[in-house]
Amino acid sequence: MDTRWMEHCLRLAKQGQGGTSPNPLVGCVIVKDGVVVGEGYHKKAGGPHAEVWALQAAGDKAVDATLYVNLEPCCYYGRTPPCTEAIIRAGIGRVVIGMEDPNPKVAGMGVAQLESAGIQVTMGICEAEAKSLNEIFIKFISKKQPFVLWKAACSLDGKIAVANGDARWVTGASARAEVHRTRAYLDGILVGSGTVLMDDPLLTVRPLPDGRRQPVRIVLDGRGRIPATAKVFNSLAGGHTIWVVGQGACVDQSYSGDVSVLYSPEPTIDLAWLVTTLGQQGITSLLLEGGPTVAASFWQAQLIDKVQFYLAPKLIGQEGIAVLGNLGNVRMSAIDQLQAIKVRTVGDDICIEAYPNWVRL
Repeated sequence: MDTRWMEHCLRLAKQGQGGTSPNPLVGCVIVKDGVVVGEGYHKKAGGPHAEVWALQAAGDKAVDATLYVNLEPCCYYGRTPPCTEAIIRAGIGRVVIGMEDPNPKVAGMGVAQLESAGIQVTMGICEAEAKSLNEIFIKFISKKQPFVLWKAACSLDGKIAVANGDARWVTGASARAEVHRTRAYLDGILVGSGTVLMDDPLLTVRPLPDGRRQPVRIVLDGRGRIPATAKVFNSLAGGHTIWVVGQGACVDQSYSGDVSVLYSPEPTIDLAWLVTTLGQQGITSLLLEGGPTVAASFWQAQLIDKVQFYLAPKLIGQEGIAVLGNLGNVRMSAIDQLQAIKVRTVGDDICIEAYPNWVRL
């Protein structure tokens, strides 16, 4: 029965996608005598936590009830009071938790507070699913760097475009719509100068769900080659753009959009410096949509946390543009093996999700 209610928590938590960053996704269910008496989820950073919504809904029925939550309740004063205090005041008899909060301000102390108040605590129900749901939060809170999801759409033979660069469209409408939904709950979209010069994309979420904001557009342009007339520098509907250039590069700043120019400390862009800097700016997640050169650079730097490939039932041939640039592999035995692979269909296309072997699951 614990598993059933925790799965319900996880479904509730997903409803907060796109609104809680940099906070985690959390759902909460309060059950008494086998009946749900209150539930809620964290909707927006700075707003009430999931436990608070659920306790408000339960009212007096919370006394001696069981509270289910996918992440350990917070126990410190931030923008909101500690959830542990609210749980104790409500008279909850038992708390079931999916996973420990990796935030060092909590990290087991929330459980300790509940237990010291005489509340029975059960840990680790649906723990793998709870960690998967909050993989962005876990990466950011532990390393202060954004979680990087590499998304690519390619043919079965690994090509993203024909020889002249035409890539519209490799995959079908269902896959493209899913990508926009993914964009909507991540903080930033990152591409290189080649993608902008070739496609002149907007890099926006279309349509943008109610209550969501456009992700930050991050463009890597070491030599400052992109003209100021590019759509990513002028479309106010797209929100903020960070134009990352090499030290000493000259850029045309006659754009009309919300753009900030970020100079790398070196003539070339150091990716380790970049992700640290973006993390310091509060960007918790990135959708890497760059071409083969950018993708290869992130891969070689081991800065990709997850891979999401959409494979179209098409064959382009040797003259097409490959999805990934040169990695310098000379032996098959030395090639990195992906792990935790999931495969599903999206319309007529196939989506493969997996993690590089340097990611600890």
